[in-house]
Amino acid sequence: MNDMINFSRRSFIKSTALVAGGLVVAFSIPQAKRFMGVANAAEALTLPPPNAFLRIGADDSITVMLAHSEMGQGIWTTLPMLIADELDADWSKIKVEHAPAAPSYVHTAYGIQITGGSSTTWSEFERYRQAGALTRALLLQAAAKQWKVPVAGLRTENGYVINGTQKLSYGQLVDTASTLETPKNVTLKTPDQWKFIGKPTKRLDSADKINGTAKFGQDVQFDGLKIAMVARAPVFGTTLKSYDDSAARKIPGVIKVVKVPTGAAVIAENYWAAKQGREALKLVWDEAGHDRPDTAQLLKQYQALSQKPGVQAAKAGDIASVGKQAKQTLIAEYVLPFLSHAPMEPLNCAVKITGDGCEIWTGTQMQTTDQAAAAKILGLKPEQVKIHTQFLGGGFGRRANPRADFVSEAVEVAKAAGLPVKTVWSREDDVKGGFYRPMFVHRASITLDAKGKPLAWQHTLVGQSIIKGTPFEGVMIKDGIDATSVEGVADSPYVKGTANHQVHLHSVQSDIPVLWWRSVGHSHSGFVMESLIDELAHAAKQEPLAYRRQLLKDHPRHLAALNLAADKASWGKPLPAGVFRGIAVHESFGSYVAQVAEVSVKEGEVKVHRVVVAIDCGLAVNPDGVQAQMESSVAYALGAALSSEISFKDGQVVQSNFHDYQVLRMKDMPKVEVHIVKSTEKMGGVGEPGVPPLAPAVANAVFAATGKRIRRLPIGDQLA
Repeated sequence: MNDMINFSRRSFIKSTALVAGGLVVAFSIPQAKRFMGVANAAEALTLPPPNAFLRIGADDSITVMLAHSEMGQGIWTTLPMLIADELDADWSKIKVEHAPAAPSYVHTAYGIQITGGSSTTWSEFERYRQAGALTRALLLQAAAKQWKVPVAGLRTENGYVINGTQKLSYGQLVDTASTLETPKNVTLKTPDQWKFIGKPTKRLDSADKINGTAKFGQDVQFDGLKIAMVARAPVFGTTLKSYDDSAARKIPGVIKVVKVPTGAAVIAENYWAAKQGREALKLVWDEAGHDRPDTAQLLKQYQALSQKPGVQAAKAGDIASVGKQAKQTLIAEYVLPFLSHAPMEPLNCAVKITGDGCEIWTGTQMQTTDQAAAAKILGLKPEQVKIHTQFLGGGFGRRANPRADFVSEAVEVAKAAGLPVKTVWSREDDVKGGFYRPMFVHRASITLDAKGKPLAWQHTLVGQSIIKGTPFEGVMIKDGIDATSVEGVADSPYVKGTANHQVHLHSVQSDIPVLWWRSVGHSHSGFVMESLIDELAHAAKQEPLAYRRQLLKDHPRHLAALNLAADKASWGKPLPAGVFRGIAVHESFGSYVAQVAEVSVKEGEVKVHRVVVAIDCGLAVNPDGVQAQMESSVAYALGAALSSEISFKDGQVVQSNFHDYQVLRMKDMPKVEVHIVKSTEKMGGVGEPGVPPLAPAVANAVFAATGKRIRRLPIGDQLA
């Protein structure tokens, strides 16, 4: 890995400047021909190439500007590691800041400023290393100029340029370095030269998050800032017809009530006054022309559609041709519910509108769309909207909404109020406020030959599209297929490995707002596919691990993860009485994850004791970060698998808080062991790929324990 990166002198000079006694370095690479995973779509965009910045101060501090958002996934540490290695930096001098929302910081592959798709580290691997290497080259030139010696005789180490017994700190060199012409190329280090990359590294943000100095959106305060809570429609799609705010305005601390597109906003001096004021409002909603969805009715509709041909997403061979080779056919229906993202920090957004601009403080995963939405509402240019990205108390996709819903609402509130306002969501608002992982029904008919191998695979999916109606529809829906609906099925090695297969999709319409949820379509397809494979193994009277190995014999990365997890879990060896194992393996976001779950079932209650995880993500830049994300994935996915569900009755969300929308409790967290496959393959993501295998691994263990096949989530409802 000895890449030569070329930079033009003109572009470097235009983007390099001396700021407050420090060296600021801009760096860029050509925008990739990809947008949200769709090849060549970026050709339709007119965004400039992405940039990020590295700043070295006269005080020797090294500040890395993150073009992405830190929401617990660890990029606050991982991206600086890339720079530090090429720069030979003193790690204790590293500081990190969120970059502003600007075209300079668009994603190298997606063309907008976004954090999602488990893409941050692989998308920035070259760019951030280039920044470190370029800066190091300039510092060496500066030292050579001061010492009047050749650059070739100098070296760098731990924040210094060294010449024999002489040394100059980077901070001492920045003034000189900022006046130099850029080198025409820089050489990136080879893996054997890395000091940080690939080594377990403690997180840079941990101390601030432990001592309370880290700033999240909820922490934003400044003089004159008021608090707002919005009364939103109880039935999605309906609008506010009229309201009586006389009682609300009498509550101490309430300043005013304003109408906004999403409902009525109570502006107050504090949260409690805003909440009481909202409860005192008398509201009349216009529900004309809108259905009142009911989960039971929706399920019947989905089930009926699943038995009919839909839009073709994949096809090969001729299913009708299997004839006499067919020995048995498995027909199975799987049902997965709506899910809330449920981040620990509910949504919030502070907005200050001035005569010539707007400032926004929030935790967001999608700065570009939020900035554009705010600008449109206020009649401003995007560059007149300044977004201060805060730490995110969880995102899972909810803070990456193409519709910019919570930011747009906050801007509307501040505009109507004529005051700086922080719009705050309660936990109930968060659970009932929409943008869920869509409900899906899968129906599969799989024909096996005499050896138990699939001969024909028919698979139909029914669910809402998360892309339809968004700005991304034109590039992400092709021939009627939302790729995020069928990912993990249409491209599954099991389906593709079956000579005769077809995958159909029904994208239903509904007023229920839906959005990507951690691992997106893989969150339902992973459960279905790995449960089906277990069903097929049982039907073929074959051992589940051996059956998978046979079907995946031409997929070495699947096998590497599968075999490592099985080995570390001592698959096949006796377990304590009453404990059973289940296994699953799934590829998503370029990474391959296998999990073995050890489970007991007592009086209908599932207890997961241990989960062994193996991941092949290519190069693990920070193994500690990979381990943390796998542990996080297990916790997040296990709560959903066991007990989480959003349901509707007479058009309204039934659940309201963590007492009835249950996420994982501490007492239910299993022991998690993480093993990383040593891999030189293409780097994949880490934040999302650990989610899909968990539910099927647990469900398959439940089958081993009880003989009951789990075809509907959450599991708890099926064993009661």
